[in-house]
Amino acid sequence: MPQASKEREDLAQADQHIAEGEARLAEQRRLIGQMTENGQDSAEAEKLARSFEETLEQFYVHRQLILNEIARQEGSEP
Repeated sequence: MPQASKEREDLAQADQHIAEGEARLAEQRRLIGQMTENGQDSAEAEKLARSFEETLEQFYVHRQLILNEIARQEGSEP
């Protein structure tokens, strides 16, 4: 498989991970709101949301690295 093709597959996978991560984070935020409305302690749920945010940020960084590599292979700047 040509390297550029592999990078494009990696990009598609990174995009999928980002979409899934964003969905999980949105659901966690919804649950936190529901817990708050019900007077429940949401501290642990908020910690988990922060963890999701940090992981999602790493997904974005990884995606950018893939884009940079694709641009390098194609002889252009990102």
